[in-house]
This record gives sequence, C-alpha cells and structure tokens, in this order.
Amino acid sequence: MARTPVFSRRRRSDQIDTRDRFPTSDSEVHVLAVDDSLVDRKVIERLLRLTACRVTAVDSGIRALQYLGLQDETNSQVGFDSLKVDMIITDYCMPGMTGYELLKKIKESSTLREIPVVIMSSENVVARIDRCLEEGAEDFIVKPVKLSDVKRLREYMVGDEKTGSEISWMNKRTVRESSCDEASSSPSISSDSSPSSSSSPSISSDSSPSSSSPPDSVQSTPSPSEPSSPTSTQSDDGSK
Repeated sequence: MARTPVFSRRRRSDQIDTRDRFPTSDSEVHVLAVDDSLVDRKVIERLLRLTACRVTAVDSGIRALQYLGLQDETNSQVGFDSLKVDMIITDYCMPGMTGYELLKKIKESSTLREIPVVIMSSENVVARIDRCLEEGAEDFIVKPVKLSDVKRLREYMVGDEKTGSEISWMNKRTVRESSCDEASSSPSISSDSSPSSSSSPSISSDSSPSSSSPPDSVQSTPSPSEPSSPTSTQSDDGSK
C-alpha cells in the first residue's frame, strides 16, 4: 500500500513561477544525500540526477559532517570538503547520528546554516515532523521518495533567493496548519505518534477492523431458527 507524503511541506503555490526552472549544464546544483540504506541512497541519487543535479552520497551523518568540514577534517576520508553544497537531503533514522542531529549541527554553523536541509523518513510521526521543521528543516518527505517529491524541491535548487525564502515561510505555515488538521481528523496518525505503534502504523490500522469483525460473525451464526422453516413447510404440505 502506497503512502502519500501528507506532511511534505512543499506545496505548489500560485505565486510560484510555473516555468521549468531546472538547472542547465552551466548552472549545475550540488546535492549532498545522506542515508545509511544503500537502496534508498541509490534511489535518491537517481531521482536527483533526473532533475539535472550533481549528487554526492554518504552513508552517515558523521561522514556528512566530514564532507562539509565540520568534524575532524584531517581524518576525513571523503574529501572534497571545499566543494559548494547547494542542498542537503538526509534520512531521519540513522545509526550514530540521526538526521535531526545532523540538521542541528548544520544550523548551528555560521557558514552552512543557509544551506536548505530536507529530512526523509518512512514514518509519519507528527511530533518528529514538527521538531524538524522548527529546527529549520526546509521540508519533510515521507518515504518512498518519488520524482514528484524531488520536483517540489526545485525552488531551493534554482531560482531567486528572495522568492525561495518567501515560499519557505508560506509553506512552513501551511504544513503546520495541515499537520494539525490531519492529526485532528485522522485518529490513526495520532495513534502512530506513540512509540509503540510508530514502527508499524499499517499493522495498528489493520488490527482494528479484524477485532471488530468476530462479533459480527458470532451474531450471524447463532440463528439456528432456520431448521424451523423446513418443519413449517412440511406442515404446510400436510395441510395441502
């Protein structure tokens, strides 16, 4: 069952220029992708390259900090620390350093705090989403990431800086309002925010109908009054 990224903040606004604004070969955008999963890392690399981006992929938050020159530059094995990074897209759940911790490190840096950071996660946890957005994340995308999700990020890849900041402010307010509406209208999402059910929201949602179905079957079976219908027909035949 495919899940839609309901908490993805990148809403298409009427004020956004609808022209194709993907970067050309002479204005290539450099994206740093961070994910401990090799499969997810390859997927996001491919999607970003389809949108004319140059991608550098690392497998942990620590490696990302090394690449950015924020931690142990002398021991960095990735290299190319001086290369300009235009956007960072990182997974939330990673061993050693989470995507949220990486986000905080970047936003605490005076030289890198302006780089847009996008968080990815396979779980719809409202508290987690709000915390990342309040810390300065530009977007929160629910996995699996699709090409349409990457296209929604193109305002941060190319275009006017002032327009991008205005869009960011509008979208940040929109996602907070929509997340509150989603949490109040769909109790399944609010139940997923609990630590016990956040790991498998589909199981918790599927278990509710199965628990309610047995009483219906029990009520429908104990109607053994049906054998009386043949006797009544026999009496009718006898009378005839």
